[in-house]
Amino acid sequence: MEAFIYDAVRSPRGRGKKDGALHEIPSIELATQILRAIPERTGIDTADIDDVIMGCVTPVGEQGMDIARVAALNAGYDEQVPGVQINRFCASGLEAVNMAAAKVVSGEARFAVAGGIESMSRIPMGSDGGAWAGDPGVAYRTWFVPQGISADLIATKFGFSREECDAYAVESQRRAKQAWDEGRFARSILPIRDVIGEVLLDRDEHMRPEATIQSLGALSPSFQVMGEQMPGFDAVALLRYPEVERINHVHHAGNSSGIVDGAAAVLVGGREIGQKYGLKPRARIRQAGSIGSEPTIMLTGPESVAQKLLDRAGMKPSDIDLWELNEAFASVVLRYMQALDLDHGKVNVNGGAIAMGHPLGATGAMVLGTALDELERTGKGTALINLCVGAGMGTGTIIERV
Repeated sequence: MEAFIYDAVRSPRGRGKKDGALHEIPSIELATQILRAIPERTGIDTADIDDVIMGCVTPVGEQGMDIARVAALNAGYDEQVPGVQINRFCASGLEAVNMAAAKVVSGEARFAVAGGIESMSRIPMGSDGGAWAGDPGVAYRTWFVPQGISADLIATKFGFSREECDAYAVESQRRAKQAWDEGRFARSILPIRDVIGEVLLDRDEHMRPEATIQSLGALSPSFQVMGEQMPGFDAVALLRYPEVERINHVHHAGNSSGIVDGAAAVLVGGREIGQKYGLKPRARIRQAGSIGSEPTIMLTGPESVAQKLLDRAGMKPSDIDLWELNEAFASVVLRYMQALDLDHGKVNVNGGAIAMGHPLGATGAMVLGTALDELERTGKGTALINLCVGAGMGTGTIIERV
């Protein structure tokens, strides 16, 4: 049994602030509009969907109480369709797709809808608490530092300067603008509407295409104070990495992923159920998985899981036509390209989260859809989608265009 991707849809990303275009949309409504789009676009009967799996990194308040099941009911899905909310931090949306694929391959599901939701303007990141950062004993045993410190540690350990990180960010903005200007996202974007049906947002709102290396150079490092003066997280990182003399703080709001609202969904299914509806598979999921990595530097997991997936698929990096790695921080992508010896011309060719934002639970499904659209636009064959993950993990998926 093989798992195929039949459709992928996402919302535009709205600024994750009270003046953002999607702030007035409750999380459940944002998820509902995305889930409703799947049967509307494909013509499938929702009774043939055997599960809805949605990533949500902060499942509290209005995003709590298994938002996947409630959103499916709210979207008019058949009441026999179950739903489950999952959390693998930033990779939750891709992990949902991987779980859906596993259900299809095992025969547990005919169709499964996978994706994610995060309304960061309404439910702030970290609202759910947790022992990893909040329990001093756990933080001590796991060498906890905030992700921004990890990103700066990567830049320092692997030799990436502030100028290189800023240059990467400027290029992400340029590529995102070009992709929007050329309509590369048109197939996947679902305009989000308000209660009277008026379009609130039909374009990613976080982008700053006017950014230059000079304008980014004027921004102060975001994590220097917490590293050096507050609880002294630099000291923790340096104890774990004694070969590093001091941490060079290079990341700021302009070369880190943006806080945004957004949702996405991917329809995964077997060949036979697709034939029932006359649907042509857009891609098959060739390999998928996750891996743990050292939790202090935290964000180097993608290179390890990419190699794991390539090995399992019997492939080499040269067999991959497109690479999508979530742009959590500029140094994460720079290290990924360095470790795997990748040409930047094949990596994040339409920009990424530095330009367009990172709605935590949804991003994985979003970037998979971006890679799929780009394979079809260019006629290329394979893509490897990756995300770094909090607490030291990496999640990845290899897709092959059909």
